Formats: sequence, C-alpha cells, structure tokens
Amino acid sequence: MKESEALIDLHTHSTASDGSFTPKELVSLAKEVGLKAVALTDHDTVAGLEEFMQAGEKLGIETVPGVELSAHFEKGTLHILGYFLDFKDKYLLTELQKFQKARTERNPKIVKKLQDLGIPITYKEVVAASGGGQVGRPHFAKVLLAKGIVKSFDEAFERFLKKGAPAYVEKERIYPKECIELLLHAKGIPVLAHPFTLYLDNEALEAFVKQLKDWGLGGIEVYYTEHTPKQVAFYLSLAQKYDLCITGGSDFHGKNKEEIKLGFGYGNLRVPYRILEKLKEVKHAKYGRNSASRN
Repeated sequence: MKESEALIDLHTHSTASDGSFTPKELVSLAKEVGLKAVALTDHDTVAGLEEFMQAGEKLGIETVPGVELSAHFEKGTLHILGYFLDFKDKYLLTELQKFQKARTERNPKIVKKLQDLGIPITYKEVVAASGGGQVGRPHFAKVLLAKGIVKSFDEAFERFLKKGAPAYVEKERIYPKECIELLLHAKGIPVLAHPFTLYLDNEALEAFVKQLKDWGLGGIEVYYTEHTPKQVAFYLSLAQKYDLCITGGSDFHGKNKEEIKLGFGYGNLRVPYRILEKLKEVKHAKYGRNSASRN
C-alpha cells in the first residue's frame, strides 16, 4: 500500500448498538483522524444509519450504510456484515425486530447468571450503562468494570461473558443462509466478518466459505484489528479463489474498547480506499447506481 493512499474503516459500532460514540460523533471522529470513508455496522440494527448518513453529507466524508448480523454457528461466533443495504426496507426492519427480541430475552438471563455467581448486578444498571441504546455484553462488561469485579473489558469477557464462560447465554439466531438472503433482499453485499472467530482450521474454513458463496456471500473481511499476517494472506487467497470482495475495518467501539482506534485498530491496521472502490463497483454492477455511499 502506498504511504499516501487514503484510508477507510468499514467495521464500526455506535450507541445504536454497543459503541460509545453516537453515529454523528463517529463520523466527526472519522474526519478528525483523516479517514476518507467510514461504514457503520451496528449489531443487528440499522437504527443509527439515518443520523450517520446525514452526518456524512454535512461533514463531507463518505459514509457507507451497513449492519452486522449474528448468525447461528455451533463451534464459534459467526457474524455477517452487510454493506450498502437499503436500511429503510420494510422486510429488513421487520426481520431485525426478531434480532432485537432475542437480545431482549437474553439480557435478563445474563444478569441472573451473574447474580448466581455472587455478583451484585441489576438489569437497571446494565440498561443505564447502554445510554439508552441496544443492550449488549459490552454494557455488562462496563458495569463489572465499574464495580471493580474485573480490571478490564477483556477480563470481563474471559471470566464471565464470552461463549463458554459461566455467565454466557446463547441467544436465538437465524442461520447464515437466512442472514445472507435478508441482506440480499435489502440490496446489500453480504460479507463474512473476522473469519478467525469461527474457530475452524483452514480446510474447514475454505469449505464453509464455499458454502456461503453458494448462498450469495459477496465478500470476506480480510483486514481486521486482530488478524495476523498469516491469516490476512489466507483470507486474501480465499477472496481471490472464490471471487469475493475484500473488506476491512477496526471493529471500533469507542470507550467500550479503548485500545482499538478508529481506522487503525491497535495501531498497525491500514485499510486502503481502493477496497471500497471495488466494493462500490460490485454494488453498482449488481443493483445499479441509485444506492451507495454518500460523499
């Protein structure tokens, strides 16, 4: 990548899910740190996209409407990103309500498990930590940190909240094929997020990517805060072999994951603008030029 090449971040979260910056503040920060474009990909919701897109127009930075869907997967964690989707599509909004219902039903169960472990925590405290947005596990971590139960967000997840930990509760998820179909219905480009969280070896991951491609997968997140050079190289090879778009982003959550910086991850992440240009070419070829990012 050229030293002077413009940079982007296609994986971020706002207060509409589990980030600490409002959608407008996120756009302002993206401009402040020198990004040419930024996507908002909140968990299972598009509630922040209207504010986000308007802020992009006002501040003169390219904004990409997105979402990150949680899909059912037995072994690890499977998330499907969607880019350039019609976030006002009625069917999309109806289906996303099911995701919100699953989260709403899950959160009190996490509280109960933590209480059973002898931790003094209430659901009211967790809701307050969310600032009125969608409640997620980072908000539980925030409360645990504030109470001195843990010393960091990472410790909160490792000890209590990650999959397999004592306070983890599986929520109802839709299957990956359904996630992809939902994003395609909303004229979005489905992308496999951070493939390493599937906990598959390379052979199994390739077979799964091929299956996702058959269902309509359009891309794979190659550049990511926690990806190693070896992983990046393998994901690039999968993208080339299966004709998938390449994407990349920090998975920025603001103060909820302070060590991850917008656009730069832990400091060495660099996602070039040409990746977004290719994504837009695919979007235009598939759906026409009426729906894309805004400058």
